[in-house]
Amino acid sequence: MRCFLENWLHLVLLLAFASAAAAEAPPVVWTVTEGCDAPESAYYDAEHQTIFISQIGGDGGKKDGKGWISKVSPDGKVVAAKWVEGLNAPKGVRGHGNRLWVSDIDELVGIDIKEGKIAERVKVPNAKFLNDVATGPDGTAYVSDMLDSKVYAYANGKLSVFAEGDALESPNGLLVDGDKLILGAWGLNTDFMPKVPGRLLAVNMKTKAVTPITPKPTGNLDGVEADGQGGYIVTDWLAGKVLHISAKGETAELAKFEKGTADHAYLPAKKLLILPHMMENKVVAYDLSKLIK
Repeated sequence: MRCFLENWLHLVLLLAFASAAAAEAPPVVWTVTEGCDAPESAYYDAEHQTIFISQIGGDGGKKDGKGWISKVSPDGKVVAAKWVEGLNAPKGVRGHGNRLWVSDIDELVGIDIKEGKIAERVKVPNAKFLNDVATGPDGTAYVSDMLDSKVYAYANGKLSVFAEGDALESPNGLLVDGDKLILGAWGLNTDFMPKVPGRLLAVNMKTKAVTPITPKPTGNLDGVEADGQGGYIVTDWLAGKVLHISAKGETAELAKFEKGTADHAYLPAKKLLILPHMMENKVVAYDLSKLIK
């Protein structure tokens, strides 16, 4: 009996230690606060070797003209705190070639990267809350409307509905991954506090069939990035979590912060997570090399 109790106590202590280790924040590589006011999305553009960060600035749902895009180097130096202004509440950011696409309430905004100027504005009729942006290898831009449970596609000057319906579980984060569009879902109810959390989903680019990657409700998912090994790094905005989700849907918590872990960037070669802390007005780069093998 004594041996059993000692073994049981040893197991409890090991589990407690493992839990504490998992909750410990990974090492900080750099922090940016200059020009940060509700940073929502960080995107690393490998072609231009630049990190673009959307700054909401004012109210996340109002056309108040207070939003902008910041430009930061991969080592955390602010190149231009207010690189492109004239936006309202910019959120998702993703590039293709010389075009940087940004969601802005009810518009998909195209920025000329070389010129650092807004080149086009694509109005999305009846949009409720445009959120994340993804791009395909052919240059198609995809944008999620979280509150309307839709994903739009914009290609060759034409806007269309790519996918819609409850099966998308109010999509937030987007990522084109081969022949799939990966969706980080917010939750089943079309509001900001859904009763049922969302899952990580995969949409077949051709058939539009929706397949859950995580079989059970996972969280109020925001950013989605490939881990370089077939899985994904995903954020849970409300819970403040950073998750690692394998291709089979196995989920592990990498870190937990305050609410507001938003749409991140991830550099697999360096295992570097670039995470906007939206509610704390900062963007922090973390070293995940000890957490992602």
